Amino acid sequence: MEKVWANINAVLIADDPKTFVTRRIPETNLEFGGIRGDRHFGITSKADSRQPMYPRGTEILNRRQITIVSVEELDRIAEELGVEAVLPEWLGANLLITGYPELTKLPMGSRILFTSGAGLICMGENQPCTLPGDEIQKHYDDHEKLSIRFVKAGYKRRGIVCAVESPGIIHENDEVQILVNNFKNPMQ
Repeated sequence: MEKVWANINAVLIADDPKTFVTRRIPETNLEFGGIRGDRHFGITSKADSRQPMYPRGTEILNRRQITIVSVEELDRIAEELGVEAVLPEWLGANLLITGYPELTKLPMGSRILFTSGAGLICMGENQPCTLPGDEIQKHYDDHEKLSIRFVKAGYKRRGIVCAVESPGIIHENDEVQILVNNFKNPMQ
């Protein structure tokens, strides 16, 4: 298992029921289920198009309690789209980290540990779709087809989804330890 250090640049919450767009907050309490009040909060969720193996609406484990993106990957997406910036709010992210430029490639089962004792388990890559692309487009009228172009630009750069493994308070500017899962000798 490889150990890497990174920093939290922003903590965000999607607490407006009319949108997936998040807003920045200085800190939050991670609970089993995620961030209370966030649109993805819950230990379980209903199956949707991401889980075609279950009938739509089936109650399943919520694997996307927390979404994380990296500064480095957002910069690469913005560069590919030819725009000044892509903000984590526009992607509905809960955490923005810096210091781990290949975040989206973090293997499932990897852990992200906070100084408070809180811990997340990586449940996999967050697949890009046109909804965040629509949000990016709202901020760049002078660029065409950003909704569709984002899907390509965000491929393998869209970040990860996580579940809370250990509750605790997290803050903007916290240092985090990333334990990278090694499938030859996997963490349990």
